[in-house]
Amino acid sequence: MTDRTHPSGAPWRNFYGRFKGKTLRPSQDEYLTDLDHVGLAGVGWADNPERTPLDLDALTGGRPLWLEIGFGSGEHLVHQAQSNPGTVFIGCEPFINGVATCLGKIRDTGLENIRIHPGDARDLFDVLPEESVARAFLLYPDPWPKARHHRRRFVTQEHLAPLHGVLAQGATFRVATDIPDYVRQTLQEVPRAGFRWTSRRAADWRQPWGDWLSTRYEQKALREGRVPHYLSFERL
Repeated sequence: MTDRTHPSGAPWRNFYGRFKGKTLRPSQDEYLTDLDHVGLAGVGWADNPERTPLDLDALTGGRPLWLEIGFGSGEHLVHQAQSNPGTVFIGCEPFINGVATCLGKIRDTGLENIRIHPGDARDLFDVLPEESVARAFLLYPDPWPKARHHRRRFVTQEHLAPLHGVLAQGATFRVATDIPDYVRQTLQEVPRAGFRWTSRRAADWRQPWGDWLSTRYEQKALREGRVPHYLSFERL
């Protein structure tokens, strides 16, 4: 991030991922209309230029708040929301095709404890109250395999420092990846941002969490011989 700003006053944040892929099917376009009631209001700079923090009571009604950063097509997000009906979930995903697919899953399941931010997680960090999130997930993020692109990964201080700010003391931060070098960078950078790696033995990071749902991406990684790592951190 630099000191430059957009005309709206938003900070100039480089974004390196995709916002849209193949042309959406008519059904996906129709799912996107659900953002009118599932979408998280007050995050975008256009409707909240003062960056007023979100009203946590209105959002959660006193329930715990969990966050998934980059939910893909929403498989894990929907699974967790079904398994934890007393928890409110925010899912961040800038890739609109994935957002549409996730909205279709939410409609099919009738879940009412998910809110979607179809954009950059950094904009959400601006407006989440401090220490408001009890658990966060970063699952199979874009690996950016070339060394010169490692600064684009989520596990840099530009992302981790504000994440630390919105997580409650003692909150859990889970990272899953099948890229060995991403594991290295995660174990190097996340503790620097104020987290403690909680693994005590190899099985802690080799075996998935007890409430884990193996996604289609993970199944592909396993078929191709890549080894998933399941890293858990505690916010200090």
